Amino acid sequence: MIKNTILLYFRMALMMVISLFTSRVVLQTLGVEDYGIYDVVGGVVILLSFINDGMTTSTLRFLTFELGTGNKQKLNDVFVTSLHIHLLISLLIIILAETVGLWFLMEKMVIPPGRMIAAHWCYQLSIFTAVVNIMSYPYNAAIIAHERMSAFAYISILDAILKLLLVYLLLAFSYDRLILYAILFACEKLLLRSVYNVYCTRHFEECRYRWTYKKPLFKEMLAFAGWNMWGNLAYVVSAQGLNMLLNVFFGPVANAARAVAVQVQSAVSQFAGNFQMAINPQITKTYATGQIKETHQLIFRSSRFTFCLLLILCLPLIVEAPAILGLWLKTVPDYSVSFVRLLLIILMVQQSANPLATAVAATGQVRKCELIIGTLMLVIVPMAYVALKMGGQPWAVYTVHLCIAVIAFYVRLRIVMPLIGLKISEYVCNVMRRCGLVLILSLAIPYLMKQLPYSGIGFSILNISIMICCTVILSFGLGLETQERKTLVSKVKAKLGKRVQ
Repeated sequence: MIKNTILLYFRMALMMVISLFTSRVVLQTLGVEDYGIYDVVGGVVILLSFINDGMTTSTLRFLTFELGTGNKQKLNDVFVTSLHIHLLISLLIIILAETVGLWFLMEKMVIPPGRMIAAHWCYQLSIFTAVVNIMSYPYNAAIIAHERMSAFAYISILDAILKLLLVYLLLAFSYDRLILYAILFACEKLLLRSVYNVYCTRHFEECRYRWTYKKPLFKEMLAFAGWNMWGNLAYVVSAQGLNMLLNVFFGPVANAARAVAVQVQSAVSQFAGNFQMAINPQITKTYATGQIKETHQLIFRSSRFTFCLLLILCLPLIVEAPAILGLWLKTVPDYSVSFVRLLLIILMVQQSANPLATAVAATGQVRKCELIIGTLMLVIVPMAYVALKMGGQPWAVYTVHLCIAVIAFYVRLRIVMPLIGLKISEYVCNVMRRCGLVLILSLAIPYLMKQLPYSGIGFSILNISIMICCTVILSFGLGLETQERKTLVSKVKAKLGKRVQ
């Protein structure tokens, strides 16, 4: 897990630097209006992708579970069945996108005069990109299930090169840059997906296609995916629904601010996501082999490490958001600072609950959890709509989202614990108590710094440095258990010893 996490962080660091650089150049090149158009038009396709998201979770769960049991024949059956289901999902999304989605684009979206043709190009290419990604998910799931995180790290180098090439071509040609960006982005994704598919076919036997149809397995995977689909629909609707509300009430400028905030949120979420990607297969495999106590310990560690990693990054970004966005972007869209702060807090709440969701997926009993949590998430958009109709500012939609996310975390905790044989008191003692102490003491640092009569970029850099150092120390001292601290120290000493020799 340590090796896989290091490889994933290498990938994350590379992709985050490239993503932040290319986002800045793309925003400057397209302009705030076109950037907002691309984000909201592509969001219509993303809204439809909830149909596939549940199947993605199902594929990963079943592949990982069968790897834990060691049944190679069943493993291949799972992979082939997942390919067939993903093909059906692709066809369904194309039909919906070209009917309901196209109607929404034409009749309901707020697109500036003269940009409808460019918006159509973006929309059709977004559909193409979505289908390419959908058919590639079984291969990505195989890499994660086998814990071959080195593949992600190496292919990320190609991804980085392609993104830089995309930006260069965008600057080099004077053709309608919004259309050109959509074309180049689709081509980049197609090439990258092809590389992943070739890698899996060559390295994993179960990824070699053969015709088979196992009706019981097909129904089992589809049923599991169905309940996950409901939960994923809720998350997609809450994200893209809020994006469309912002478009209807405030126009593309608010969408551009939201796009900037989502870029920051996505970059930060990779820290937690990469760690969880390394540890989630272990949670499923230990449960599959009946090692329930080990499963509990992995959940505790994943929850605590996720929270501490996110706090180290999010606290400086939340406190110094104006200065950071000012350095990153020459033109900072209105409302960006508020959006960034609220989305980062929401991220911390949701990501800290992910280990619990992984544990439930391992049991296969996802119906109750997904039904209740998904229903809660669907409440976000109508409540946000009411808030805006009453005269709320754009950031009010994410205040509503945050409140519901906190409620959903508590409800998930109450549902999950009995399913995995874990007492809530154990979770509170091992996770929430430690994380709460780290959070409270970490918040005292920026509060004291803000009392000083200083300002400017130099003070912001100093404040960020102090917050990061203090939060790391607090996380190490209070967020980790004694044995975890000893293990970490011994690993670092061993690495340093090898370098000295």
